[in-house]
Amino acid sequence: MAFDINMIKKVYNQMVQRVDNARELVGKPLTLSEKILYNHLWDKLPQKGFTRGKDYVDFAPDRIACQDATAQMALLQFMQAGKKKVAVPTTVHCDHLILARIGADSDLQAALNTSNEVFNFLEDVSNKYGIGFWKPGAGIIHQVVLENYAFPGGMMIGTDSHTVNAGGLGMLAIGVGGADAVDVMAGMPWELKFPKLIGVKLTGKLSGWTAPKDVILKVAGILTTKGGTGAIVEYFGPGAESMSCTGKGTICNMGAEIGATTSTFGYDESMERYLRATDRSDVADAANEVKQYLTADAEVYANPEQYFDQVIEINLSELLPHLNGPFTPDLATPVGTMTEKAKANDWPLKVEWGLIGSCTNSSYEDLSRAASIAQQALDKGLKFTSELGINPGSEQVRYTAERDGILEVFEKLDAKIFTNACGPCIGQWARTGADKEEKNTIIHSFNRNFAKRADGNPNTHAFVASPELVAAVAISGRLDFNPLTDSLINANGEEVMLEEPTGWELPEKGFEVKDNGYLAPNEDGSKIVVSINPSSKRLQFLTPFTPLGTEIKGAKLLIKAFGKCTTDHISMAGPWLRYRGHLDNISENCLIGAENAFNKKTNFVKSQLTGEYDAVPKTARTYKAAGIKTFVVGDHNYGEGSSREHAAMEPRHLGVAAVLVKSFARIHETNLKKQGMLGLTFVNENDYDLIQEDDTFNFLDLNEFSPGKPLSIEVVHADGTKDIIMANHTYNQGQIEWYKEGSALNLIKKQNK
Repeated sequence: MAFDINMIKKVYNQMVQRVDNARELVGKPLTLSEKILYNHLWDKLPQKGFTRGKDYVDFAPDRIACQDATAQMALLQFMQAGKKKVAVPTTVHCDHLILARIGADSDLQAALNTSNEVFNFLEDVSNKYGIGFWKPGAGIIHQVVLENYAFPGGMMIGTDSHTVNAGGLGMLAIGVGGADAVDVMAGMPWELKFPKLIGVKLTGKLSGWTAPKDVILKVAGILTTKGGTGAIVEYFGPGAESMSCTGKGTICNMGAEIGATTSTFGYDESMERYLRATDRSDVADAANEVKQYLTADAEVYANPEQYFDQVIEINLSELLPHLNGPFTPDLATPVGTMTEKAKANDWPLKVEWGLIGSCTNSSYEDLSRAASIAQQALDKGLKFTSELGINPGSEQVRYTAERDGILEVFEKLDAKIFTNACGPCIGQWARTGADKEEKNTIIHSFNRNFAKRADGNPNTHAFVASPELVAAVAISGRLDFNPLTDSLINANGEEVMLEEPTGWELPEKGFEVKDNGYLAPNEDGSKIVVSINPSSKRLQFLTPFTPLGTEIKGAKLLIKAFGKCTTDHISMAGPWLRYRGHLDNISENCLIGAENAFNKKTNFVKSQLTGEYDAVPKTARTYKAAGIKTFVVGDHNYGEGSSREHAAMEPRHLGVAAVLVKSFARIHETNLKKQGMLGLTFVNENDYDLIQEDDTFNFLDLNEFSPGKPLSIEVVHADGTKDIIMANHTYNQGQIEWYKEGSALNLIKKQNK
């Protein structure tokens, strides 16, 4: 039986009236995305149609999910909100703080030893406020959500950008910063600009070596890392219906890499099969009663150009397996074309490691298809030329895969089976020799491949592929191996070829698990006291931010970031994850990965107070101590990547007043707003080139801060000359109130009082 079945039935019971009402208001058939959006309006019944990409709308999500790294800051904020219990079903999942090093058992025990303080804190807070808690080792948040909580037609938010994975079960699942989650936990509406809609029509059928992963790798190559910004991607067509539920989840998961608000599929038989296989027949039965409301109206998919802002069509029968990378997930290369491309770019062709798992590709089906390739290696006298690591998605997947002999196949080939956790995907990988920073290549089934992300080595060239292609390439040891055409030489000197992968959508004997790792919260948590040791290096109670005010004058340039500046550049993960609950300590990684436009170095900026160059955090603290506010200037898609609000909170903590860029990634822009900062964009992108190393910034009309009105900034150069730069913003009146109060959380506390 499902968690929260009564809540799910309530969503379905109200859906017919609300969707019918919305259809009448907008005067046309509705996409699935629109049906879910209009069914989750904070004001209940729709009163008007909304303009995509323009109107800010208040929504009422059904549930919230938090992973342990982001949950710390989210819950520290919620503890200040003055509430006794979360207002909607919420869960915390411990999957980020487990280092992949030796193997599952040893690594899990090491994590318990080193992060017990954090795990205990999260468990105590969960117990106190009515939050479900998934223990370390229970699994990766998004796989666990898909198995237990996701449901067709629902809306959820999560403090991780890959929350979008639940779109594989027909949800609108959206990644947010912790402050957004706090709003909903506190019983307040969640605000989102009504998204644009991108339709992806899938025709044909996947076969052979091509996998669902290749669909999103192809889409990423088309749209790039910012092409989906402000939009929901809705997949449809016969090709969509032919794919498994977990395959759909893979595609939705990597929608975060194109900047999409979220991605989704209409309810179909594969979702029903998955619900019933994961002991949620009650959800499937309820969904079947309103199934026509859990997909788009027929006219939409028949004439998609009339209802979507953009339409992409992909013939799955013609789609080739892809490898995307290195250093960006949208650099797409079909197999068979890698040799020439790699040589032209001097990418190392030898593959050192293959890694299978992560929230993107760690389902039973993924492991079974990869295992079918590994089994062929055993049968044909081959072995893995590259080292191989496996991260199962959940304890349920791991236990079932072990029962069915899948893990044994990998173990016979000396693969390392890591914990059911994120591991190498987020930099939690103690890779031997990475500190030497040697140029090398790895291939993985993860979602992101930014520099330093997996192992901390800036020279690791990481390529993204399907689990089955990762297995094949790891056997060959070459990046340009094409399993469709290339042969291998086995231990007997014979020339052999790998056959097409096979696998199981769902386990033939059903899923099985002894302990799924879930702990239900206390019915009454009022007597639980949450304490933090004042000398803790890992946890720290929050001090509210003070308002920046309307008279920002004499602000100094902290850094002008050059090129790609993701949340990994602004607030690195990896070993820094240990400080995610301690704002002052983690602020020591603030912008240390961003490249300084003036010297092309990282973590090396000029102080206008001393004329000396030093680390970004140290320089920022010097300015802050002198009572001087600072500016950060950036390029396009600033803040791409993770939902981590630390990338906004750290600059705020260190005295940054404004971030002025060519364009923002959606989540990061919202996070800046929530923390009471100014997130601004150049009216004229070329004004980026006007910014000089010794610049001082004066706001000329911040006292007139209002929706739709650009701000004027006087930039004073070291030689006394001046430029006036116009800056756009997307703040509405409510968000301007966040700024005036110092943060959205300050406003919540004020309203609660």
